[in-house]
Amino acid sequence: MVSSRRYLAGLLPVLAITWAMFGQQRTAPPTTAIALDQAGYLPNAPKIAIVISQKPDSEFIVRRAQDGSTAYRGKLAAPVLDPDTGERVQAAVFTSLEAEGRYFLDVPGVGRSWNFSIAHDVYERAYYLSARAFYGMRCGTAVDLGPEFPGYKHSACHLEGAYHSSSGKSGPKNNPGGWHDAGDYGRYMVNSGITTGTLLWAWELFGKNIGAITLHIPESGNGTPDLLNEVRWNLDWMLSMQDDDGGVWHKQTSEKFPGFISPEKDDQVSYVIGTGQEPYKSSCATGDLAAVAAIAARVYQPFDANYAKTCLRASRQAWTWLGRNPNVVFRNPPGVATGEYGDSDCSDERLWAAAELWRTTREPAYERYFLDHFRQHIDALHQPRPEGWANVAPMALWTYLLGGGPDKSAAVAIRAEALKSADAVVTRTLRNPYRQSLASVDYVWGSNGVAADYGLALLVANAISPNRRYVETALDNLHYLLGRDTFSLSWVSQLGEHSYRHPHHRPSGAQSDREPWPGLLAGGPNRNRQDDVLKALPDLPPAKVYADDQASYASNEVAINWNASLVFLLAGVVGR
Repeated sequence: MVSSRRYLAGLLPVLAITWAMFGQQRTAPPTTAIALDQAGYLPNAPKIAIVISQKPDSEFIVRRAQDGSTAYRGKLAAPVLDPDTGERVQAAVFTSLEAEGRYFLDVPGVGRSWNFSIAHDVYERAYYLSARAFYGMRCGTAVDLGPEFPGYKHSACHLEGAYHSSSGKSGPKNNPGGWHDAGDYGRYMVNSGITTGTLLWAWELFGKNIGAITLHIPESGNGTPDLLNEVRWNLDWMLSMQDDDGGVWHKQTSEKFPGFISPEKDDQVSYVIGTGQEPYKSSCATGDLAAVAAIAARVYQPFDANYAKTCLRASRQAWTWLGRNPNVVFRNPPGVATGEYGDSDCSDERLWAAAELWRTTREPAYERYFLDHFRQHIDALHQPRPEGWANVAPMALWTYLLGGGPDKSAAVAIRAEALKSADAVVTRTLRNPYRQSLASVDYVWGSNGVAADYGLALLVANAISPNRRYVETALDNLHYLLGRDTFSLSWVSQLGEHSYRHPHHRPSGAQSDREPWPGLLAGGPNRNRQDDVLKALPDLPPAKVYADDQASYASNEVAINWNASLVFLLAGVVGR
C-alpha cells in the first residue's frame, strides 16, 4: 500500500504537467507554419497537412480539440523544396484517421494548427456560404443575409437604367436583376455566361448531393431547388439583354467604376452598352446566352415548363443571330472605362451553343455544326487553364460526351483528350509539394479560380470515366482553397479560423468595421502584379505574390465565375 501511495504521489506531478501541456496546446495561438484544410476532411478520403519548417522535423500528432488527447501519431515525410513558394515543406499524412470529430495538428518545435473537422458533412457549410454568396451579389433588389449575419444588407440598387449610345438604341432600359460581377457593380454577359452555365451544370451533375440544402433566400420553399432559384435571378437578367433580333448586348454598367460605397448609393446611370456600330450586339455574349439558355431549357423543365420554353426560344433566336454575325467582337466604346471582357474569337462560344442546343433538342442541325467544328477546338482541353469566360470550348466538348454524343469518332477523340488532360493534372498534383494542381504559370489574376477550375475539370473527367484519382485530386485543389497553402489562409471569406479579410469588394469595403461579406473566393496569388500593392512587394516566388489588401484588385478581388467553379467543386464532394 505504501509503495502504491508513493507511486501515485510521484505520478500526480507528471499528470499535472501533461495536462498543463495539453491545455497550452489547446490555447496556444495556431501557427501559419502548418497548413491544412480549415473546413476539414471526409472520413474515407486522403488527409494531408503541410508543415513549413526551418529544420527537418520528424513527428506530428493529431489531437482532439476538446481535450488535447492523442487521436493519431505519425512521421513527417522528408523535406521537399517547393519552387513556387521557396519553402522547404514536409507532408503530414493521417489518412487512416477516420473517426468523426474536431481536431488540430501538433508538431513539436513548430506549434499547433488551426482546428479542423473530419465528418461526412464537412463541406456543407462551405457549399452553403459559397452558393449563398450569389444572393449577396444580387442587383436590383434589397438584400439581407438575416440573423446569421446581422447587418449584412443593402437596399435595392440600380433600379433605373438606360441605353448607351453604343447600343444602337436610346432612352430608358430599366432591367434590374442579375449579379454584381466582381468587386464592382457591373453586370457582364460573357462572365455571366460561364458562371451561370457552371452552376446549371453543378445541378445537372450533382443535384442529388445539394438538392436538400436550403440557401435561405427569398424563394426558398417554392418547390424549385435553391441553387436553381438563385441562378434564375441572373438568368432573367441575361434574357433581358437580348434584343428583338436575337443578338445580345455585351454588358450593363456605369461608364466608370464607383468608389467603395454600398450598391444603393451608386447613383451613376446603369447603361446597356454595345459595340458602337452595327449590329451593336456581340457574338461572344450572344453565344453565351444561346448556350446557357439551352442548358436552362432542360434543367428547369421539371420545375417550370413555361420558363423552360422561354429559355429555349431565346437560345434558338440567339443561335440564328450568330449564323448571321459569327464574330462581332467587343471593345469598350469611347468614354466607357469599366471591365471590357474582350475576346477576339467567339467561335468557342458558338461551338458551346451548338453542343448545348443539340443536347437539349437532339436536332441534327446543331450536332452537324458541332461535328464540323469541334476538332479545331479540341486542344483547348490541354491549355493551362481548363476553362473560363474566354475559353468555353471545353464546356462544348464535355457536354457532347455527357449528353451521349452518338458520333463514335468524335466521342472517342474527345474522351481520349479529356482523360489525357485529367491524367496529366493528377500527375502534376502528386508531384507538387503542396499537393495542388497549379503550375508556376497559373499564378495569374484569379489563380484561385484556376485551382477551382482544375477541380471542376477533374470532376467532369470522373463523370466521363469514374476514377478515384480524379476525385482525390479535385479534393486536393479544394484543400488548397480552404487553407493548405503557403499562407495557411482560407481563401473563402468567413470560412475557417484563418480566412482572408480585406477583399477588393465594394459592399465589404463600404462596411470597413466588419468582416467581409461571407462565402467569397479571393482571386489569389498573381505573379503578374497588375496593381500598385503587388508591384510594391519584394521579389517573391509566384505563389507568394499576394496581399490581403482591399487595394490589391489583382490578387484580392472577387468574381462570380471563380465562386461558381468553387460551388461546382463543393457540390461534387458534399456528402461523399
